[in-house]
Amino acid sequence: MLLSDKGMFILDNKQVQTELAGFIGRTLRENFGKGPESVFVSFNHTIMTVYLRNFISPSESVLLGQQHETMVQTTRDLLMQTLIPEFKAYIKILTHMEVNEFYYDWGLHNKSGLFVCIGITPTESEAPIDKKYSYPGQENLHREINKISLLAEKTPEEVHSYLLNERTLVVIREGILVPIEKELIRLGNFEALRLAKRNLEKRLLHSSGNFESILNTKVSDIFVDWDFYRDRSIIVLILSPTS
Repeated sequence: MLLSDKGMFILDNKQVQTELAGFIGRTLRENFGKGPESVFVSFNHTIMTVYLRNFISPSESVLLGQQHETMVQTTRDLLMQTLIPEFKAYIKILTHMEVNEFYYDWGLHNKSGLFVCIGITPTESEAPIDKKYSYPGQENLHREINKISLLAEKTPEEVHSYLLNERTLVVIREGILVPIEKELIRLGNFEALRLAKRNLEKRLLHSSGNFESILNTKVSDIFVDWDFYRDRSIIVLILSPTS
């Protein structure tokens, strides 16, 4: 535990990971009836990811077996809207990071899930564009993301990406919504748009055969979510290094 120049005690990275993983696991178990088997937290002060493995309840398994995936996603979306403020508050207590953006997605076929938090800390005014998070193949990956985005909606105005660790690659897209999507948002059709985009974009992302060759590693999971008000989207690739 460290003492900041403002007199606040700040947990180190390992403590943050342990404390937050435990809290999220307990909270999900209390609200979904079953918690994840494991929770992996990656944190770089302004971007945090939480990867959930083996997270599916018995009732959800039954629904998925009966081809009711949309029902599972809709129910989870409703529950998450009540949990996100609680997660944000705990993260602020634990890390002093003010979470401005909270994204989430589910890999129901893998029984997995992912949360992404983007915010600011007392010593940083905005999310970093930091060269230390660059990696081999970054420009080629951005081109592949642009190509896939164009198939689904339009080429993003900006693309940034961060390799948080050898297993977690976060891509942020800015300016991707087309006029018809903006009109649906104005009319309040958030859930329908989210479900449609989630199905379409994940199908395109999973069908891309270029990610593994660009990154020279296996991609074991892909997640995507949107902040419709900010016209921003995140894509997270969970990697499985062979070495």
